[in-house]
Amino acid sequence: MNLLNLGGIMLLKTKKASQYEYEPNILVFCCNWCSYAGADLAGVSRFQYPPNIRIIRVMCSSRVEPTFVLRAFNNGIDGVLVIGCHMGDCHYIKGFKYTQNRMEHLKKLIKYIGIEEERFELYSISASEGKQFSELITDFTNKIIDLGELKIPKKSGIIELDYNIKKN
Repeated sequence: MNLLNLGGIMLLKTKKASQYEYEPNILVFCCNWCSYAGADLAGVSRFQYPPNIRIIRVMCSSRVEPTFVLRAFNNGIDGVLVIGCHMGDCHYIKGFKYTQNRMEHLKKLIKYIGIEEERFELYSISASEGKQFSELITDFTNKIIDLGELKIPKKSGIIELDYNIKKN
C-alpha cells in the first residue's frame, strides 16, 4: 500500500487484485452538498457500482485545483471525476460555474500533455440522484477499462511537457 499526496489530501493507493485482470484506480472529487449526498444515497439504497473508486469530499467542486488532477494522474490514478451540483443548485451560488470554466482549460491541458481526455470528466449530480451516481461510476469505470492502464510521459516522476521549438 502506498499513500499519495494530492496537495495536502492523503490518498491510500491499493494494489491491483490480479496481474491479468485490469482494475482501474479512479479518483472522484464530490462536493459536500449535492454529489457526496448522492453517493451516500446510492450506498444507502444499495445501488451497485464498481468498488475501485476513491471519493474525496470537498466543500465545493470549485475547491478542486487542476494540480490535484494532474498529481493524481502522475501518481498512477487511471481516471478522475469531478462531480458538483447542478447549475443553479450550488450552495455557493456560482461554484459549479467556476469549476466548469477551470476544468475546460484543464481538459485541453490534459490532452496536450498526452493523456486521453476521456480519463477526466466533470459531471453534476444532486443529492437525490443516487441511481444516477451509480450509473455514472459504472459507465466511467467501463470507459477507463476500455482505455486500459494510463501511460503518461514521465521523467523523474513529474509530468513534463515536450515543446517542439523550431530553430530558424
